Amino acid sequence: MQILLVEDNPADVFLIQEALRQEKINNSSLTVVMDGQEALSCLHQEGKYAGVKQPDLILLDLNLPKKDGRAVLAEIKDDPFLLHIPVVVFTSSSAPRDILQAYALSANCYIIKPLGLDDFFQVVQHVVEFWSMIAALPSRASNIP
Repeated sequence: MQILLVEDNPADVFLIQEALRQEKINNSSLTVVMDGQEALSCLHQEGKYAGVKQPDLILLDLNLPKKDGRAVLAEIKDDPFLLHIPVVVFTSSSAPRDILQAYALSANCYIIKPLGLDDFFQVVQHVVEFWSMIAALPSRASNIP
């Protein structure tokens, strides 16, 4: 499973990496980008991201430098080559307008980052487990009999 993490907080990046290591999901690969412009470059396989596999799942923070997560989400869901990729908004914002706007922009899920370390790990593990083991992903549709 190819996961694109779009997160500018190094502490949250570290925690997500640790949660995924503990989950030990077979064949998972994490690409981390720190801002919205870099996320779109990665998704379009531009520059240093040429040849990078398209992700099966995007974990997207909303508050990012250069281009915020809302703009990134809007561009992903407006692009016929990217719109099929599930986007999980994983952010600290519990503002109702952020939640409503994310879903209006076709986010597949909106998760507020838990404050406790154990809860944070559990949520990340459950999200990745769901998308890697339970959900039928578009990227795997050709493998379904």
